[in-house]
Amino acid sequence: METAAADANAPPAIFTRTRVRVGLIISCQIITERAGCLTSVIEHIAEPVLMTPTPTTTTPTKGDPIMNIKKRALLGILAGFSASIAAHVAHADAVQDIKTKGTLVVGVKADYPPFGALSPSGENVGIEPDLARDLAQRLGVKVQFVPVVAANRMQFLEQGKIDVMIATMNDTPERAKLVDIVHPDYYASGYNLMVPKTVKVTSWNDIKGEPVCAIQGAFYNKEVAEKFGAETVAFTGVAEALTALRQGRCNAFVYDDTAIEGKLQDPAWSDYDMPLQSQDAQPWGIAVRLDQPELAAFISKAIIDWDKTGLILQLETKYHINHAAFAVQMHNKYK
Repeated sequence: METAAADANAPPAIFTRTRVRVGLIISCQIITERAGCLTSVIEHIAEPVLMTPTPTTTTPTKGDPIMNIKKRALLGILAGFSASIAAHVAHADAVQDIKTKGTLVVGVKADYPPFGALSPSGENVGIEPDLARDLAQRLGVKVQFVPVVAANRMQFLEQGKIDVMIATMNDTPERAKLVDIVHPDYYASGYNLMVPKTVKVTSWNDIKGEPVCAIQGAFYNKEVAEKFGAETVAFTGVAEALTALRQGRCNAFVYDDTAIEGKLQDPAWSDYDMPLQSQDAQPWGIAVRLDQPELAAFISKAIIDWDKTGLILQLETKYHINHAAFAVQMHNKYK
């Protein structure tokens, strides 16, 4: 009979239901960002599929093993997709969430002048706190600062302790797997020389054959020696290197340019300078949590506006540091 043949070739009802329900879950995730869709999916799955009676048999059993496996598989699918949908809904519009709570929480450095530090009164000051204040003003909310260091800044962001992180973080592929690094990058740093003003250095070639203090393990030590011919004298820490520089055991100190900028803010080092152009600049990125495209897009537009208006250059002037080549380049690109 035609009906019998059709029934024989038809897939078991459980497979048909599975295809339909999984399709509903996938469609739900793609089409909508609202949790109500998840409720609809559960209603379609729970009663007709998970509660489908097993076929009767002549011998009583504890249940059809194949059916139980299918049920567990469906439960696993549901759990995975429900978690995904819930997470997506939770962060569906981070910009609106920030506006609703009225505060932008930003992780910044508190020990890295002039990019992030504390004033004598305890106020967050520096280039990055000022950029955070600008973001808050654009959002129409207050700003709240949370001090971070390299060891915890990404964890604070992932854990939701901060909304945004502006904390001298290099933009690397490895970090981009853990947090959303907003583009374009807002700054860049390289290495440079801290030199006594009594020592005349106008070119990197001037350090050829000269003793230059360095930190053990710094990636640029080899380049300074091979490319520019310096005689590097490596120390285990910054304090030791600076002491050797003061004692005249070195004619210069090669270090991160932004850290040198901060050290030169200290009146105790007023007899020193950073006279050369920085080398091997690496970009810095502002970061938000993953799956917050609205917030990332908002910040991206702000960064472009900073570059267009020259705000970064203005802040460098405000905090008495030289204009970074990267900042000049980005201003020229967007102005």
